[in-house]
Amino acid sequence: MLDAVDAVLVRELQRDGRATFQALADRVGLSRTAVRARVQHLLETQVVRVVGIVHAAVVGAEAIGHLSVTVDGSARKVAAAVAERPAVSFAALTAGPYDLVAQVRTRDDAALAAEVDHIRSVTGVRAAEVFRSVATVRDTHAVVRELGEVTLDGIDWRLLQELQRDGRAPYTRLAHIIGLSQAATRARVVRLMRSGVIQVTGLADPLALGAAELGGFGLVVTGGLRKAADAVAAQDGIRYLATGFGRYDIVGQAEAASRSELVAVLDAIRAVPGVTVRESWHHLDVVKESYTVELPDQPLNGSA
Repeated sequence: MLDAVDAVLVRELQRDGRATFQALADRVGLSRTAVRARVQHLLETQVVRVVGIVHAAVVGAEAIGHLSVTVDGSARKVAAAVAERPAVSFAALTAGPYDLVAQVRTRDDAALAAEVDHIRSVTGVRAAEVFRSVATVRDTHAVVRELGEVTLDGIDWRLLQELQRDGRAPYTRLAHIIGLSQAATRARVVRLMRSGVIQVTGLADPLALGAAELGGFGLVVTGGLRKAADAVAAQDGIRYLATGFGRYDIVGQAEAASRSELVAVLDAIRAVPGVTVRESWHHLDVVKESYTVELPDQPLNGSA
């Protein structure tokens, strides 16, 4: 567990991964030097990783499928094979009606169907049920707002690549890579973030923040779907929520400090009018959680 200061720093980095050391120092009441040392320690020990998450619409990865998989034999071996697929952004071993769950992101439904077929062909996979996400209502790590019309040049794409690798990359290094001044580089990064093209955030170790329990759930809804989804998303402990079609109307993830608190989250969901928890499962081990996507490699031919 982190001390109170480190916990606040991690939460601030989750909110704004590029927050300056001075802004963080003002938030926790320590010197800039002390905060720099603490943040560097958090990054070096991988308590938190600061990464850039590119909006799905920018990279054409808007077809999202949530897979519930049952296996014969070793679930861990199957999960490891599934996690190797670049299109798989999340995979976890679970206790409940399924042996593992996974999230797949592709450019369209045809590519999604092909990816699901590949996963079904993995040795040991007995069955894989698919929930096709239509709208992401809540995601603590990714941009979920509508993306307006944006035009990106080669410099923008290169900045996105670098920010995916290191969300806190200094402007001096970014400027050297793209060949612009620090001021021009900063202006481009700020534009990319404010427009929603990329969100720079901290991916934290849940255990370090006291969120020792992670679970998933599938809901069915009577009445207005979006109204019910918004009400569920507003509950404490909701990490991810999406509407769509398949076995459920809504799929989500919840996190809590203990099993009893995780039960309390599910009870709060059950209290939402028109919502029924059809199935829930406990995440035993997260095998993969990655938001990195392949970006087009374009020449640096933009202008400041």
